[in-house]
Amino acid sequence: MLMIGIAGGTGSGKTTVAEKLVEALGEEQVALLSQDSYYADNRHLSMAERENVNYDHPDAMDGELLLTHLRRLREGNPVEVPVYDFSTHSRVERTVTVTPRRVVILEGILIFADPAIRQELDIKVFVDTDADVRVLRRIARDIQERGRTIDSVFQQYLNTVKPMHDAFVEPSKRYADLIVPEGGQNEIAIRLLTSRIESYLTNG
Repeated sequence: MLMIGIAGGTGSGKTTVAEKLVEALGEEQVALLSQDSYYADNRHLSMAERENVNYDHPDAMDGELLLTHLRRLREGNPVEVPVYDFSTHSRVERTVTVTPRRVVILEGILIFADPAIRQELDIKVFVDTDADVRVLRRIARDIQERGRTIDSVFQQYLNTVKPMHDAFVEPSKRYADLIVPEGGQNEIAIRLLTSRIESYLTNG
């Protein structure tokens, strides 16, 4: 099994890169996990308390569960991935079953900031996109998909997203084996990565 980690700042295009790899390689070959599914469950907190959590800090993640799932997949066992509701900052009752594949792709902003998760990854890719592009994508996504107001997105970006990016995400770039500028727009880098994975599938 080949485990690939795709990291990068919010709105960098890492999800697009991951999805293009799945499209190129075929769903029967690839299992895709998102770190976003592994936010800690905050149902025990009030909504006001949930809204004050710093979701861009590594402590907001359930790293233990993610690590357990990566190891179970490597052992050939299916896992039940949580479903996280960003509008309520909590998990819902249902889960999604992910079965092992020859390639497992994990994407998320903080996956290289966790040494234990880094250790599980065979190839580490960092998607590097200009900050102004990333923030515009973040605003559009949070308003359209997560029911946020532009003021709340702006305040969160200034108060937690940018400081945590500078503290955790950007420094984690040094652990990458491959840096992909401009994310999903970088067709050459995606083709090269796809070729490397196809070589593994053929010869591994």
